[in-house]
Amino acid sequence: MAKKKVAEKAPVTPDIINKCLAKAVAEGDIVNLRFLFISYSPLRDYSSEDIAADKYAYLVPQSTEGDRFREALEQVKHPEVQEQVKHELEKKGPPQLPAPLVTLLADNAVRLGKYKAAAQAYELLRIRSRMQEAYLDEADAALSANDIATAVRGYRIAVGLDYDYAAFPEPMPTSPNYQSRAQLLHADYPRRPEDAVALQAPEIHVGIALSYLLLNPRIAARLEERPLPLRLSFLAELVRQVDPQWDAFVARYADACKLVASIGARLERQANRAEQVALADEIKALQAEDDPADIPKVLLGRDIPDGEWWQYIKELAYEHPAAALFVVRQFVTKDLEIIMPRYVKGSPVIAALGLGLEA
Repeated sequence: MAKKKVAEKAPVTPDIINKCLAKAVAEGDIVNLRFLFISYSPLRDYSSEDIAADKYAYLVPQSTEGDRFREALEQVKHPEVQEQVKHELEKKGPPQLPAPLVTLLADNAVRLGKYKAAAQAYELLRIRSRMQEAYLDEADAALSANDIATAVRGYRIAVGLDYDYAAFPEPMPTSPNYQSRAQLLHADYPRRPEDAVALQAPEIHVGIALSYLLLNPRIAARLEERPLPLRLSFLAELVRQVDPQWDAFVARYADACKLVASIGARLERQANRAEQVALADEIKALQAEDDPADIPKVLLGRDIPDGEWWQYIKELAYEHPAAALFVVRQFVTKDLEIIMPRYVKGSPVIAALGLGLEA
């Protein structure tokens, strides 16, 4: 059988190489930049892969406009970078990415909020930890100047640069994964109501909230010495930066609080375990429209058919990470456990986040 002839591709021009590299750098895309240098990269003349093929259209810029692209293209065209790019694309073996391009790519990734890409780029440069500390120092200075929004952004960048060295098969940037963290937050059923996270004293509640939302207890601990009002402002800004849809949850939380209030003292007595009796059937019989099983549905904004409490926590934390800090687990009958809103009246944490009926 005759061997199929492989069509020869046109030589890859310096112009297309420069534009492809500039696009990856401008977009803070470390995956694409690394791909452009691999052994079968379509930018290599000896590779059978063709940059003109439709499957590689995503590597070629559709537009050369924009300050970020022009800055990247200027960096790509620097004589020293051009020489290294040419050398790396001609040699065989593991490539060494041009450091100036990786540095600019990392900075662009931070500007674009692509913190995982930035972490990978800084890790390649062996400066990830130093950059993390630099962003934290800038954030602390902003916090001292009462520039809360800048301080929160700085902390978010720093934790976004975290790396998981225990990851398999190789170290990689950490993932927020609030779904799992929220379930761990509620892993133990509170023996007493005051054991629940949502009912902690403000100092403790804020500390838990910052550690949970910042994903890194060591970094969160940098805030412990700050006055409580400043930490509250930081927390409120952090919640809204992490979750731009927080106000939607606030509205549903108020509706859930009203539902709990309508069920009244009976559910409250069960929460306090003053009575070890099943109340749901009694409540349903007396007030059919106020079913405790509806409370998690109101909190989430939708039903999970046959959903357990942990499924509601998981879904809620995915959509609104901070929500897990203001709900508790509650047995309504021996066979039914739900999540429901609970808070300390007059708590400054509740007021700062706009939650509760009186907030």
